[in-house]
Amino acid sequence: MRKAFVAIAAFLVALTVMLGLTYPPLWWLFIFTGPIVLLGIYDLYQPKHSIVRNYPVVGRLRYFMEDLRPKVYQYFVESDTNGKPFSRLSRSLIYQRAKRENDTIPFGTQLDVYENGYEWLSHSISAISHTELNEDPRVLVGGPDCLKPYSASIYNISAMSFGSLSQNAILALNGGAKLGNFAHNTGEGGISDYHANPGGDLIWQIGTGYFGCRHHDGTFNYEAFSERASTDQVKMIEIKLSQGAKPGHGGILPAKKVTPEIARIRLVKEGFDVISPPAHAAFKTPLELVGFVKKLRELSGGKPVGIKLCIGRRSEFFAICKAMVETSTYVDFITVDGGEGGTGASPQEFSNAVGMPLREAVAFVYDVLVGFNLKKHIKIIASGKVASGFDLVKNIALGADLCNSARGMMFALGCIQALECNSNTCPTGVATQDPSLMKGLVVEDKTVRVHNFHKLTVGSAVELLGAAGLHHPYQLTRAYINRRVAPNVMQSYMESFPYIPEGSLLQSPYPIRFELGMALSVSTSFVPSDYKVSLVDYTHANSFADDLNQNQNR
Repeated sequence: MRKAFVAIAAFLVALTVMLGLTYPPLWWLFIFTGPIVLLGIYDLYQPKHSIVRNYPVVGRLRYFMEDLRPKVYQYFVESDTNGKPFSRLSRSLIYQRAKRENDTIPFGTQLDVYENGYEWLSHSISAISHTELNEDPRVLVGGPDCLKPYSASIYNISAMSFGSLSQNAILALNGGAKLGNFAHNTGEGGISDYHANPGGDLIWQIGTGYFGCRHHDGTFNYEAFSERASTDQVKMIEIKLSQGAKPGHGGILPAKKVTPEIARIRLVKEGFDVISPPAHAAFKTPLELVGFVKKLRELSGGKPVGIKLCIGRRSEFFAICKAMVETSTYVDFITVDGGEGGTGASPQEFSNAVGMPLREAVAFVYDVLVGFNLKKHIKIIASGKVASGFDLVKNIALGADLCNSARGMMFALGCIQALECNSNTCPTGVATQDPSLMKGLVVEDKTVRVHNFHKLTVGSAVELLGAAGLHHPYQLTRAYINRRVAPNVMQSYMESFPYIPEGSLLQSPYPIRFELGMALSVSTSFVPSDYKVSLVDYTHANSFADDLNQNQNR
């Protein structure tokens, strides 16, 4: 192809010269042939792209097609059910509800009900009309030490910072929260003017960078925290230990993005790189964590203070619970972020292969809290691809009290899943700081759409409750949700995730599946103890245990 290009380029140049000599106005043809020839010559000698070197000019079509591929696939190739991370079926439902359009479907389900993983709700012959139920069920968040408990909706906006989302997106989200009387999590970027101005309820998230409550050296600033946390708009404080999309990973905001506005909001130096470390500096042990929670609750005037985490090393969660039991100091809520959670930018390995998925994580956290007799003090918030009424019902049945959504709310804003959140080129103006793209998002219109989506999604969950013959979300148990686990095997969540007795982790013998976690955990450290795995533990964990025992007995 290299030789062919040289021959073609020589021919084009010779032809253009001949035509120009014959008829002088045709010299203008060099406007078309000249750039192609020059680009091809550059391609022949550039060192970075092998395909372009071997196929000058033509090889560049590869990059154009590669950029076009996701759009072509989304609109012309994928079915209604196989799109990732959200299918067209899910996205269409959100769009329809946000616009208050008809959200019913004709001719039956498109899902394969005989496929492994298909889930459904057990309905009741004694169903209850949704008109007889509370259309806006609330959950009171606040433990025994909380002076200002918060009455939360069962569906709220998950953490998304100003910076990752545009100012128009933040304004519309908080405006929707104000209209619908639900909460908006600020994300770890601090409380911006765009969070504050619409007046919607805020959950102030504090990450490892302590943005909005830090000294310039990155240490925690208790005075700044007290000043911001005491405002009426802040209803709860959430300490982010990790997030589902990139658990155990820090971040960096490059100096060029640290504008005067960002510096003011985050309390950082303008024009300098800002580091979000992977772990907190204000505490190093479970006991120090619960002490930190207690202090923030006091400084906020008694508002609910909780933690957000993606479950990783399970012994660490046991350790946190042990610290709460020993000190009688409790977090008011725990936001459980599933490994399937989203973010604007994450290393692929962290997004794909780190962190416990939401279903298992919610069941685990609920069971451990019950085992330590702590659940009565602590509410659980589930976060991770919660975008429909059935998603709400499933997670509440597993043990959550309420749910958060990030990407669902982004779709309500107009997000089209262009997968350009990390490139500042979001075509809908949601995840960008480009002023020209941001203008496409009309705040007044999208505020109403966020409110509509929230109201109709909660309404759908209430209708499902009525179909199951229940009056309140807290009546849901794992017995109500079923899942196909094999072609001829169906299990309820109760069978897949059996409950444990209340208080069963306060004294031995512990339930078998929690013995190892209890042995590895101590309240004085997040690091597992030096407990040695016994043959009994190994037998419980190893699927070939029977064969091993038989071999040892021979």
